[in-house]
Amino acid sequence: MRPAYAALDAAAAKQARDMQALCADPAPGRLATARNGFKTLVGAWGEVETIRFGPVTEENRLDKILFWPDRKSIGLKQVQAALADKDPTAADPATLKGKSVAMQGLGALEFVLFGSGSEALEQPGDPYRCAYGLAVARNIEGMAASIDDAWRAPDGIARLWANPGAGNTLYRTDDEAMTELFDVFVHGLEMTRDVRLNGFLGQVSEDDKPRQAIFWRSGATALSLQANMRGLQKLFDASELAELLPPDSAWIAQSIGFEFRTAARMLEAAKGPVADVLAAPERGSLPAFRLITSHLSELFGVNMAGALGLSAGFSSLDGD
Repeated sequence: MRPAYAALDAAAAKQARDMQALCADPAPGRLATARNGFKTLVGAWGEVETIRFGPVTEENRLDKILFWPDRKSIGLKQVQAALADKDPTAADPATLKGKSVAMQGLGALEFVLFGSGSEALEQPGDPYRCAYGLAVARNIEGMAASIDDAWRAPDGIARLWANPGAGNTLYRTDDEAMTELFDVFVHGLEMTRDVRLNGFLGQVSEDDKPRQAIFWRSGATALSLQANMRGLQKLFDASELAELLPPDSAWIAQSIGFEFRTAARMLEAAKGPVADVLAAPERGSLPAFRLITSHLSELFGVNMAGALGLSAGFSSLDGD
């Protein structure tokens, strides 16, 4: 957890510096640097996005960092309105914090850098768009730093999670602490498949909705999904859950590793603008990826939970 949140903190800080440099001296090269930094930040966020407990859940940070899906485009309209009206309170990190969560995070920053009118960032003239993007970047930077600090605090979430007991305010038993870990895998896979992927991928190509895909403007859809899966794999490896399995259940960990590697190959084949991928033979890698995530859900929620004597409530397949 700590290295992953430290990486998010570093990526957010670099994005803020890149935006500051772009605003100070608009140029095509500086815009390219800021756009590349955004994709790095998307990857860093994707690795921790499936973690839905601890400091990231405080002060509404999850939605502030990424408000998605925005099916009615409410957030998009708010961002566009701020840009059109040149709202000075949106371009100030201190006052931006009090606005809609949809105006504060990665979705807003993506539109600033890649949305309609973003080419204006390449040259001097109207500084507002860049100033708003800088405020968003600094807002994300502040939240990432706070989360990183909280995970590193000697008496914070890390100590509580690692030391369950009667006097622990969050975890009284080992099973409660283990539940928190298993929930990341089970619900993280569900989120990646059911919300992120199924939000745009139809059962047949005619039902695809590329503009419903996360980060479609920046071409970072597959990159984001890759990061989700990479984060889950890193957490699984670091947790050493495989070491807890009895010998006759060692195949579960081996199968999990195989499925993670296969998922990575499928998503690598789907990199690039999502509309182009959906119109090409590479589209076939996405239904395959969907199937792999379902296999992983069963491996974690049924097979591994059963082998470790955990509650069936961990299963993502029983509606819980």
